[in-house]
Amino acid sequence: MEDARPIAVHILGAGFIGCAFAATFRDAGADVTLVEPDADARERALDRVAQQARAIAAAGLVQDRAGSLRVAAKAGNAISSANLVLECGPERLDAKRAIFSGLLKRSAAHAVLASASSAIPISRTVPDPEAQTRCLVAHPANPPSVLRVIELVPGPGTSPDTARRAERCFTQAGFSVVNLKQEVEGFVMNRLQGAVLREAYRLVDEGVAGATEIDEVVRLSLGPRWALSGPFETAELNTPGGITAHAERLGPAYRRMGEARGEIVDWRPDLVAKVERDRRSVLPEPDIPARASWRTGAVARLVAVRDRIARGEDE
Repeated sequence: MEDARPIAVHILGAGFIGCAFAATFRDAGADVTLVEPDADARERALDRVAQQARAIAAAGLVQDRAGSLRVAAKAGNAISSANLVLECGPERLDAKRAIFSGLLKRSAAHAVLASASSAIPISRTVPDPEAQTRCLVAHPANPPSVLRVIELVPGPGTSPDTARRAERCFTQAGFSVVNLKQEVEGFVMNRLQGAVLREAYRLVDEGVAGATEIDEVVRLSLGPRWALSGPFETAELNTPGGITAHAERLGPAYRRMGEARGEIVDWRPDLVAKVERDRRSVLPEPDIPARASWRTGAVARLVAVRDRIARGEDE
C-alpha cells in the first residue's frame, strides 16, 4: 500500500465476499484479521482466500505487498487497533444492527466501520445519526478480488473524514472508488441491475422470450459493450450527435416503453444537458469519433477472448 505503514483490516465473515476482500487487502500489504464464528467456515477460509488469490493473479492485479492474514473465531482485543472494519455478514438487518452495536463500543475511535451490504443503507443499520459518524456502506461488485469497484455510501451522519479515510483504504487496495452523494436503497449497482432484471422477468412472464434467450441477448450484445463503456457512453457512441441526439431520437420510444410498465420517464432537456456536461468533462466532442472507432476494435478483441474462454481454450 502507498503508506509505509500497513493498515490493519478486520473483516467480519468468511463467506465468499469476506474471503475475497481478505485476499485483496493482504495482497495490497494490509494486516488482515478474518473473523468467523462458524468452525466449518473457518476451516474453509484459507482455501477460499487462496482461490481468490489465484483469481487476482489470473486477472493481472497482483500487488504482492506481502501483507498478513490471521483467521480467528472472535474479533478479540485486536479490533481496537483496526483502521478499517469491514462487515461481510448476512444480509439481514437484525444481524447487521447487532454487529454494528458491538463495533461502535469496541473499535477504536479512528476506525472506519463499513458494511458490505448489497442493499441496506447504513442509516437503517445504525439509525442514530450521531452514531453514524464513522460508519458507511462499502458495496463491492462480486467477486471484489477481480471486479475492483467499490461504492462508498455515506449515511446522513457519516463524517466527511470517515468517507475520505475509507476511500484511501480502498484505493490503496486497488479499488476504483465510486462515492455516492447520498444513500439510496440498493445503491447504484443494484439499482441498475434491478432495472434490467425487472424487465427481464416481465418479458419472460409475457412470453416474449425465455430466460435463455434473454441471457443470450445480454451476453452477446449488451454485456461486451458495457464491459467497455457504461450506458451513457454507449448511447453516445451509438448515435451520431451524441447524448442529446440520442435523447431526441430514442427518448420518445423509451418513454412509451416505460409508461407501458407504469413508470414515469422524463428525460427533461435540463437533465439531458446535465448528462451531456458530465460526458464532455471526460470526452471532448471532437474525440467522440475516435472513441467510437476504438470501441469497435476493443469489442472485437474482447469477444475473441470471451469465446476462447467459453470454449475452454485458455485453460
